[in-house]
Amino acid sequence: MVTTTETTEIVTKPKLDEVMQPSFKRWLKHLLHMPASKRFFNQQDQRAIAQSVAAAEQGHVGEIQVVIEGHMPAREAYFLDTRGRAKQLFAELGVWDTELNSGILLYLNLCERKVEIVIDRGIQQATTQQVWDEVCQGIIAKMAQQQYQRALVEAVVQIGTILQDFYKNKSQDLANELGNAPIMLN
Repeated sequence: MVTTTETTEIVTKPKLDEVMQPSFKRWLKHLLHMPASKRFFNQQDQRAIAQSVAAAEQGHVGEIQVVIEGHMPAREAYFLDTRGRAKQLFAELGVWDTELNSGILLYLNLCERKVEIVIDRGIQQATTQQVWDEVCQGIIAKMAQQQYQRALVEAVVQIGTILQDFYKNKSQDLANELGNAPIMLN
């Protein structure tokens, strides 16, 4: 059960249903898509991404969670677009629940070839949408060149630099609240 505080608005399934339009075309695309996450990211790639996350989280309190999804489950694909799915995973995986509200979800959907970044409320006032759009565009450009591992590793390094700039005077000895390994779905 996801809980909320007075300053947190968690995206739940009913809230997503209010703003998302069901899409048969999106549902069919995801239904027919072959599982791909492990085909694009082998064990060595996953270790490299995990190492880059660990390195990017050094020196500040920010937490980065990478999720790579080959395709959405059929029910989710019918009701959610990639932004909605990223917000759903942000809530379900507890990225919003870091001690200093410093979680970032980097979501990659291989079926739709889209990247979404969801940031927690502790980081929102420090950056602009343009900063996150540039990170996403960098991933998309590298993936178009079939440099999948490099795309995510470089994006994680960029996110780490952004967090370092924001939290430069707020470094504390906190436990690693989110795992460093990318979460591979489908």
